[in-house]
Amino acid sequence: MKLGIHAYAWCGKWTNSELYLIDRIKRLGLDFIEIPLMCLETFDAEAIKKRLISVELGAVTSTVLLGDTDITSEDPHIRSNGVDYLLKCVKATHDIGAKSFSGVIYSRHVKSLNQRPDRKMWEHSADCLRQVAQYAYDLGVTIGLEPVNRYETCLINTCEQALALKEMIGEDNVGIHLDTYHMNMEEKSFYKATKLADSHLIHYHLCENDRGIPGTGLVDWDGIFQALAEIKYNGNAALESFVDCTDNMNTWVWRQLAPDGDTLLQEGIAFIRQKQAAYHLI
Repeated sequence: MKLGIHAYAWCGKWTNSELYLIDRIKRLGLDFIEIPLMCLETFDAEAIKKRLISVELGAVTSTVLLGDTDITSEDPHIRSNGVDYLLKCVKATHDIGAKSFSGVIYSRHVKSLNQRPDRKMWEHSADCLRQVAQYAYDLGVTIGLEPVNRYETCLINTCEQALALKEMIGEDNVGIHLDTYHMNMEEKSFYKATKLADSHLIHYHLCENDRGIPGTGLVDWDGIFQALAEIKYNGNAALESFVDCTDNMNTWVWRQLAPDGDTLLQEGIAFIRQKQAAYHLI
């Protein structure tokens, strides 16, 4: 299993001013950086790829959809805008030499409804993502569906739902991206949800239940790593812990979750590496 970290551990918006994080993550002994694509206008693919190659670090990308890119919208122009945005994200992923793009890419992040999603919402999402997946396939990119909690999406809260949407999309390069922070609220079992993803699992966010230091809260880490070992997972897993609010995506960090960012990272990485070793996932 490859271990990385989300750039949101340090920054709320990716620009060339954050290129130094690539070097820093390499010095931490990690395998890859997860780069957010929320602000494509500040995303310099050429500069990122050059820096990644220079230090021999891997990368993955992720994003969320907003109101003007909601592919489940009743407005066909908004759905089209969402597809265009996701296609640009796939191209940006390819242009830095990365092979994995995921996140809340199936519906608007924090979308409010006064009733449960209907079949049409699911079909809009599947139809749009099918176009994205076909384009991504030609570029050698896999896309991942990340279930998140009920307060952040009305569409995909569990691994089972993500697998249902994957089946509707019907493309082989669509996988599942699990996140322990959200699983803590929505799944009955960390172990069973991870096992359910099985060979479709392409990315994993390793977070404590409060997004603080892994190993200091309620997450069933042994259940997770037991399942990862049993499915022989050799894909990417990233720490996604926040110590600050961001200016382009809600992280809702209203209190100090760790003494500081460095403590969170050092202790979190040490804990996850310990679990990797214990379950032979190094």
